[in-house]
Amino acid sequence: MPENTTPHKRTGTKQKILKVSTALFSELGYKGTSVRKIAKEVGIRESAIYNHYKNKEEIFLEVAKGIFSSPFSQGNTDIKESAMKGKAFLQNFTMQYKLLTFDKSNENMFRLLMIELFQNKELREQFMSEFHDKNVKILSEAFFIMMQNSLIRSQDPMMMSYEFLSTLFYMRLQITLMRFDNDSTTAISTQFEKHVEFFWESVRI
Repeated sequence: MPENTTPHKRTGTKQKILKVSTALFSELGYKGTSVRKIAKEVGIRESAIYNHYKNKEEIFLEVAKGIFSSPFSQGNTDIKESAMKGKAFLQNFTMQYKLLTFDKSNENMFRLLMIELFQNKELREQFMSEFHDKNVKILSEAFFIMMQNSLIRSQDPMMMSYEFLSTLFYMRLQITLMRFDNDSTTAISTQFEKHVEFFWESVRI
């Protein structure tokens, strides 16, 4: 019986560590957060943290992976089947991205990650891998399939991916800056949908 329950207990503890760490990093910053503080909030001994993570940086990188992850997970969906929907595929991708952008629980963490990107090489590499590379790959494959099926004009699929994704990322950054100054983001909330419309009209056949 213990052999069956231990993995579940560890998984639950690990998830709690990540949840607490996200809150502490968001509130206190990277330097202000310690393994001791994380353990205290989780309700476990400091030494128990090291059963899951070797140090604070590893915890931070794990949290960052969740924030920087691709906003559109194919899951069990066939990329070809999704891409065949053309404009609807881009709308779905953008909607997932928009939901992440307006998720206030991630807002402070996103700000912190923007600062830490310039100070942590491993975080930069993770950002490129988890956010940039994965999204470009998903979009490139989708655009290539759309071209093969005469949904859009034939162009460089990777360059199209850069064009589509860069605008989304800029809007996310813009919203973060506006919120930092307590400015309303209502006016920009519809720009995500407008971006899809503008982009699709410029590439469709």
